[in-house]
Parts: sequence; C-alpha cells; structure tokens
Amino acid sequence: MCWRRIKSCLVLSLVLVILSGCATTGPGGKKSLIIIPVGTEVSIGHDMDGQVRSSNRILADSAWSVYIDEIGQRLVRVCDRRDIEYHFAVIDSNMVNAFAAPGGYIYFYTGLLKMVDNEAELAAVVAHEISHVVARHGVKRLQAAIGVQLLQQLIFSNSAEALQTAVNVGIGLSFATYSRANEHEADSYGIEYMVRAGYNPEASITMFEKLASLSDGSPGFFERLSMSHPETLERIQDSKALIESMKPLPDSLEYYRTRYQKMRRRLP
Repeated sequence: MCWRRIKSCLVLSLVLVILSGCATTGPGGKKSLIIIPVGTEVSIGHDMDGQVRSSNRILADSAWSVYIDEIGQRLVRVCDRRDIEYHFAVIDSNMVNAFAAPGGYIYFYTGLLKMVDNEAELAAVVAHEISHVVARHGVKRLQAAIGVQLLQQLIFSNSAEALQTAVNVGIGLSFATYSRANEHEADSYGIEYMVRAGYNPEASITMFEKLASLSDGSPGFFERLSMSHPETLERIQDSKALIESMKPLPDSLEYYRTRYQKMRRRLP
C-alpha cells in the first residue's frame, strides 16, 4: 500500500509539472509543453559541452572565440529566449555542420565557416541554431526519448545517474535530424532574428542554397538538404516568401563582407 501511495504521488506530481510546464518557445509568445526544468536543461547542456570538448578539437584562436560570441550575443539580445546564458564555440574540423545542445550550447565547424562569404551568412547559421534553443527543440526530443521514469528522476530526485543518462541520450540526439516542422520553425525564427539584429536576411537564402548544393544526404546544418529534394525547395521558397512579407526592410541591414573575409583568412 505504501508503494502504491508513493507511486500515486509521483504520478500526481508529474501531472502537476506537466500542467504548469508551458513555456515560451517562439516569437509572439508561442507556448509549448516543456517538462524538463530550465536548471536541469542547462545542467544537461553543460555536461554535454564537456563531452563535446573532450572528443573534438576546439579552434585555438581567441580572435575567433570573441568574434563568434559577438555575433551570437548580438542575435541573443533580440531573440525570444533570454532566461539562459548562451555559449558559442568553433570546432576545428572540415565537416560542414553546426549544432545546438540543450541549455544554449552551440557549435560551428570550421568546414562550414570556410564556405561563408560574409558575416550575414554566418549570422543566418547562428540565428538558425539559436532558434532551435528558443523553440526548445532539443529538450522536446530529449523528453520524448528518455521516457516517464527517467523524467521523474530528473525532476524530483536530482539523480546524478539520471542526469548522465540524459546527457548520453542528448549527445546522440544532437546529430540526429530534426523534424520537418522543427526545421521550418528554426528557418522562420532565424530570419526574424537576423532582421532584428541588423543583418540582411537575403544572406540566409544564399547560405541555404550553398549548403543544399553540397549535400550528400548526410545530416548537416539544414538537415538532409539537397536541391533534388522537394522539401528543400519548399523551405527555400518559404524563406523567400517570409522575407518578401517583411518588406520594406530597413536600409541599414548589412552583410559585413569585409569584416568576415578578414576573419576567414585566420581559419586553419
């Protein structure tokens, strides 16, 4: 009987968490059901960051560290989620990729940076990844993957073992493809944040097309992109339509080509 009462209390507590777990996950105050608390999300991201750094070579260039953080924080200041601290890092690898971990940890590969021609194109990538964090796409995937029992341990017992399991699952999910709806959401949020931050959103289209032209079918910044896929063409057209709907755009929007070219020459 005692165990049944405990179990009932746990289930009731989880239900209460669920009922109170709606969080802002997009422009205009859009809400989504988020069960994992922000503090736990950040702890998962922090521990994932340790694993990422131990298994990858972080670019040892302080100028690039400062530069990528300046672009990231410029976009963070205009995004719809500022309840966490965002961290940006460059991985020294020829892979053409970028990804975001829960809790605001975001990574870019030098292989991707070498494709970029101006700062606005890089801002398109940064804004896209920030948008995944804003929309809590990584957290939603994690909630679905770890199940109710582990969620209970994370929320109610602060179990170190449960946290490590969530970190391991999260690492695997970081390289898995997002849903079509998640990608469309990150596309649209990213474009909006670019404009708010003073970047020309047309750069998102040129970046999109570059990545699509190189796609070999493997996961990347825009997952499973290929000009031969109708979904890719649809996303490009949707992004163009969104930019068109935002016109007239401010004359002050910039590409910052010269500034970026100087930084690109520093890449190994």
